[in-house]
Amino acid sequence: MSPEIVTILALVVIFAIATFLPINMGALAFVAAFLVGTLSVGLSTDDILAGFPAELVVTLIGVTYLFAIAQNNGTVDLLVRGAVRLVRGHVAAIPWIMFAVTALLTAIGALSPAAVAIIAPIALGFAARYGINPLLMGMMVIHGAQGGGFSPISVYGVTVNTIVETEGLTSSPVTVFLGSLVFNLAIALVLFFVLGGRRLLGRKVGVTAPATAEHAEATVVSGHGAPPGPAVGGGSGSGDAVDGEPERPQKVTLDQVLTLIGLAAVAVLALVFDLDIGFVSITVATVLALFAAARHKGAVSQISWSTVLLIAGVLTFVFVLQEAGTIDYVGEAVIGLGVPLLIALLLCYIGGVVSAFASSTAIIGVAIALAVPFLQAGAIGTVGVIVALSVASTIVDVSPFSTNGALVLANAQDVDRDRFYKQILAYSGIVVVVGPFLAWLVFVVPGWL
Repeated sequence: MSPEIVTILALVVIFAIATFLPINMGALAFVAAFLVGTLSVGLSTDDILAGFPAELVVTLIGVTYLFAIAQNNGTVDLLVRGAVRLVRGHVAAIPWIMFAVTALLTAIGALSPAAVAIIAPIALGFAARYGINPLLMGMMVIHGAQGGGFSPISVYGVTVNTIVETEGLTSSPVTVFLGSLVFNLAIALVLFFVLGGRRLLGRKVGVTAPATAEHAEATVVSGHGAPPGPAVGGGSGSGDAVDGEPERPQKVTLDQVLTLIGLAAVAVLALVFDLDIGFVSITVATVLALFAAARHKGAVSQISWSTVLLIAGVLTFVFVLQEAGTIDYVGEAVIGLGVPLLIALLLCYIGGVVSAFASSTAIIGVAIALAVPFLQAGAIGTVGVIVALSVASTIVDVSPFSTNGALVLANAQDVDRDRFYKQILAYSGIVVVVGPFLAWLVFVVPGWL
């Protein structure tokens, strides 16, 4: 059996095992890279390690370490409370504030599941308190996370842009970011009116923060459980102020001020001065830890090591695929269809369908790698296909089988959990069927990218 076929079968086995068993896909990918690489492709372990994405791993460690510190010292809660005050009691603005805050978190480097784990309990607490459709609120959080998830300094953005630049393809990080943001924003707008947002217009209540800093920090650490703060009944239609415990004045701590300065510094140094985001993040995080060493001693354990393992393993196996000639083999087969637009559509659906049950981060890497030979042929706009693949592979994270969808389901308050699950499942089914097609239709068909 040829190495190309062996690697493809190994890839199928990896996805199958990771879908049905709780085993990290990255660990499976490392095993496959070692066994297939040495036994079938003829690579040495040094050759395989040459494909280890060291720069990307440093970036993942750096940004998740920094974000863990921001969680622990209440900086994230500070940002959320400040955003809530901006709505000045307008209920219709609350879902959009949740969308914007989650987008901001992922845009500055938070992993999408981490941002959803932080904001979803708070957002769904607001939904229960003010009579907002929980499906609307939950999906606004997820689409917000995906909308901001492709900034040039985010995990998704760095992953996509690194692969594109490594393969020598036309790169446009800003276009990828804005494409995902606008696409998810458009979906959020449709959801707002379809899921009851219109009846929220004009309603105004007395807004208090749904959590104290201490409660918010507990939510940040766990990412599970009931949303903090009182879930007041009867908020389904009244325009009266909701009774609740008055918000206690909370001082901004020096630790939080330093963290905000650190987050701003990371963005400036990475975007303006083009310094490595991973090393900059680790440096800022370490400096912050020095000011409160005892408080942040557990921050290192909060680094998303499972995601680091996932991405490192999958991209190392992708390197083996490339060395085996599998990427060229599949690319030539796909190109052999002879219809560039159809090829791009099929790739979008592959990314979307698989991602609904597996890691979006891993799927993006595989989908783009498979598209490389097709894109190098120059028969279709590279940037448009990259944006479409990125969007198609991530909007399906609303699925209850994905981390984000499961977090929303787990944190819903005052709802029939079985009915809510069916609602999320139905919506995710629509997204899987329609989403990749719309991404292809908007970004690929016009040929404007």
